[in-house]
Amino acid sequence: MTAAYSSAPPAFVAVDWGTSSFRAWLMAADGAQLAETRGSEGMLHCASAGFAPVLHDHIEKLGAAAADLPVLICGMAGARQGWVEAPYLHTPTRLDALHDGAIRVDTDGDVRILPGLAQARADRPDVMRGEETQLLGVTASDFSGIVCIPGTHSKWIRIEAGAVVDFATYMTGELFAVLSQHSILMHAVAPDGADAADGAAFRAGLATAQAAPTALSSTLFRLRAAQLLGFEQRSDGAARLSGLLIGSEIADARAQFGADRPLRLIGAGRLGHLYRDALIASGFTVNECDAEQASRRGLVKAARQIWGARFS
Repeated sequence: MTAAYSSAPPAFVAVDWGTSSFRAWLMAADGAQLAETRGSEGMLHCASAGFAPVLHDHIEKLGAAAADLPVLICGMAGARQGWVEAPYLHTPTRLDALHDGAIRVDTDGDVRILPGLAQARADRPDVMRGEETQLLGVTASDFSGIVCIPGTHSKWIRIEAGAVVDFATYMTGELFAVLSQHSILMHAVAPDGADAADGAAFRAGLATAQAAPTALSSTLFRLRAAQLLGFEQRSDGAARLSGLLIGSEIADARAQFGADRPLRLIGAGRLGHLYRDALIASGFTVNECDAEQASRRGLVKAARQIWGARFS
């Protein structure tokens, strides 16, 4: 599916290639979005079907040709299991130098993949791939502060003067899925309850986690016990579980990164709204940014560094 937004001439194709999703935009030199295409051909699909055919198919949908326009990709296409591995840059890393780690793919046209970031510390090893481009998109070269990116694996990042110096990953979204589907808590969460994770039950779970952040394992079991004893309803289980997990994440991140710095939330949809409300309730001052827009802006910034002449 494509959609036109401007009559300006195209400069390059921007691609955000995830584990299970593909998004591409035809971009003008001034950063305007000319057209878009998206699908479910993520890294897992392409591992067997191939990456190049998927890219070329979507480029045709954009009305472009692989040989005519350069392509810049971020995300899991650059993972070890992806198209071509784009080695991690190690922290501390300046975001405005991200393009230096881009690798060129041996395929038709000029196709490049941006690197991820690695925190190569034995005491706190961590990696990200795709989020670094969002960070580039929403921060200025002199930005100092904290960024939170909710998701299946939420990221918290500390940036000093435009450089990523510290970050942590929380498996909050994946834990929600595992606990609600494959643990005793499957009996405490209604099958259709995931979309109801807000309101009073969510705030109660959030408050419980923040009051006793080290007691998560115990408070999780109490969620089930409270229903068995008639104190709570199963219809509130998803909301309370979400509050407990997000509250635990925020409590730990607050202890690690502090709450006295500017915080940018890169989110989208219901999950972004949940985190915004939870962060505000936890004492953070939140500046909210759209996740997809952050990816596009980051790709544009990096593309200007790589193909400067096309943007003059």
